[in-house]
Amino acid sequence: MAITLLNPSGLPEIGAYRQVSVATGSKLVFVAGQVAWDAKGATVGAGDLAAQVERCYVNVGTALTAAGATFHDVAKLTVYVVDWTPEKMPLFLEGVARAAAQLGTTPVPPGTLVGVAALDVPEHLVEVEAVAVLDA
Repeated sequence: MAITLLNPSGLPEIGAYRQVSVATGSKLVFVAGQVAWDAKGATVGAGDLAAQVERCYVNVGTALTAAGATFHDVAKLTVYVVDWTPEKMPLFLEGVARAAAQLGTTPVPPGTLVGVAALDVPEHLVEVEAVAVLDA
């Protein structure tokens, strides 16, 4: 496996992700920001943060599979959430948990959550992008 996830001593242990990923592979996979669209481009879960988070992570999983990767190969996730406040964290985590159940894995690579004013379409509440590393 090309990715080793770590929680170094001296940094807080966060349940939702690991603080560091060490990539030793040689093939990089960059997944564009995935929003809550189905395969036909229709928004899934309008107004429902948890449903949109779930769909975004499932879409990232679909993109990874197409590249021969899985969430175990992801070195870094970046999540953009419209009008983020800490009160939204339970809904965010619910969406991740639902996606994990569908995907059969819990995505825990290092991640950054960024609050933004808006995304490409007004109905979109979240966007998730990923970088994965594979052994060539």
